[in-house]
Amino acid sequence: MNAEAIIPAAYTREQQETDELCAGAIRALSGSPSIRYRGRRLHDGHRPLPIHAAHLQPDAALQDLPSLRGAADSVALRLLHTDAALHKSLCPLAPVARLVFELLEQLRVETLAPDQHAGVIANLRHRFTAWSHAFYDSGLAEGASGLLLYTVFQMCWSRLTARPVLEKTEDFIEATRWSVSSTLSGDLAGLRRHRADQAAFALHALAIAHAVDAMLKEAQAVRDGSQDDGGDAKAQAAFKLLLDFDSDNDNIPDAAPLGESRAFSDGDGGYKAYSTAYDREEKAGDLVRRALLLDYRERMDARIASLGINTARLARRFTQLLAVPQRDGWSFGEEEGYIDGRRLAQLISSPSERRLFRKEQFLPQSDCLVSFLVDCSGSMKTHAESVAVLLDILLRALDQAGITTELLGFTTGAWNGGRVKRDWMRARSPANPGRLNELVHMVVKDGDTSWRRARPDIAALLKADLYREGVDGEAVDWACSRMLARPERRRILLVVSDGCPMDTATNLANDEFYLAQHLKQVVARREAQGAVEICGLGLGLDLGAYYSRSLATTLPASLNNELFSEIAQLLGGRKR
Repeated sequence: MNAEAIIPAAYTREQQETDELCAGAIRALSGSPSIRYRGRRLHDGHRPLPIHAAHLQPDAALQDLPSLRGAADSVALRLLHTDAALHKSLCPLAPVARLVFELLEQLRVETLAPDQHAGVIANLRHRFTAWSHAFYDSGLAEGASGLLLYTVFQMCWSRLTARPVLEKTEDFIEATRWSVSSTLSGDLAGLRRHRADQAAFALHALAIAHAVDAMLKEAQAVRDGSQDDGGDAKAQAAFKLLLDFDSDNDNIPDAAPLGESRAFSDGDGGYKAYSTAYDREEKAGDLVRRALLLDYRERMDARIASLGINTARLARRFTQLLAVPQRDGWSFGEEEGYIDGRRLAQLISSPSERRLFRKEQFLPQSDCLVSFLVDCSGSMKTHAESVAVLLDILLRALDQAGITTELLGFTTGAWNGGRVKRDWMRARSPANPGRLNELVHMVVKDGDTSWRRARPDIAALLKADLYREGVDGEAVDWACSRMLARPERRRILLVVSDGCPMDTATNLANDEFYLAQHLKQVVARREAQGAVEICGLGLGLDLGAYYSRSLATTLPASLNNELFSEIAQLLGGRKR
């Protein structure tokens, strides 16, 4: 998987914790329990939440906590006070008019924050103020279009909140403010008066939106007739992003990519494989020479010893999280509990005797299977040793806790399609062929093998030749099917990956989202069935776009006790 092509920077645990804090604030304020960040994009369950207000768009200049909380509080108020169906029916089609209408509706709900929530009100004010200053400082308000939009936004915010316009830009917008006030004054007054009534408010908001749209078109016509239009070019280029409403699934930085696959939708029955004749399942230990396995194992042992991970404490933590108390006989001679009839005679002979009771005895017993599925695509080579060490420590701790474990991997048999692609080309390359590569599913450690016996085979993950390309959806399906064939009552699958599904031949013959959409479909189906809990561990990437429970980390920097504790919490059921 090619993570570098997906995100401009690594998604850190600090960013993820901030996202979780903001999502929690939205759930608390809106009363919507299914709000989660997935792929740094807000989702209500599996449905992405569209956010089109200009001042709530992701911005590198607005990453301080009050700004992020202000955006979160604004989204919560939108969920609480906006009738989405009514808003959609009233929303204008013209891009500029919609931009203004979206912002006005967002500002309307922000004014409905309860007075007792002083922190929320402060966050909202901080977000709009910080966005306004960033907009002005970037020079976007210097052109005619930018200045007009900026001025209208300031006037509407000032009228709705009953606060003066921002002092920093008051003189800058004064002339434009005076020139448009006669056109907008009546509707500006109506905004404040009807802010508690969405339908009545929308009438004035639409009037302002259409008026601004007409002003910009008139200004554009004047520019087209003149020779000098370079001063507005920067603002026009920046507005292209704000004016793109063709899809509610706009890409957000730092997110695993998701999009609609036309080949997936048009194909017969959705996802398919052109040929499964070359697919195979292998024991990873059989793919590496024994002497090389031992060398790899020595290297891993030296690395593990240098980390100083407290495996015994981690094992106890897994016992607390994954084991279930089971009855294990009785404890006699207790001072409270059930009366033990066999000791009643002692009450006569020794009236002061108090140990006449018995208690049920419970011991933690694990009826749980934890399976690790490792993405063995080319970009994972750089993480191979760190991932092998991480999983070896987890397998050892789980083994000490008495929990059954499996370690699986997935890759392809060749680069660029191999024999499957050649068969497809010999058949004159029919359209939408589906998956075009030969799969290799590897069993590094099965559920019946202890960690101690599997130690040499775990080191096979260091073999660079095993890392080619990755078809995640079929691998997750395969791992879940293996787990369902075992007797354990609770089954947890942790997928370790650094990016989206990637197979060059398949993507070129279908489209870039074909494998990603299949992975999302597989995970959603398996989660709906409820027999297997699926989690994601993203290496420098948030996998929340695919897995409802996920954790992002960076290796090898974060390979410490804190990371293992967070993984234990993730496996134990903590939502991410």
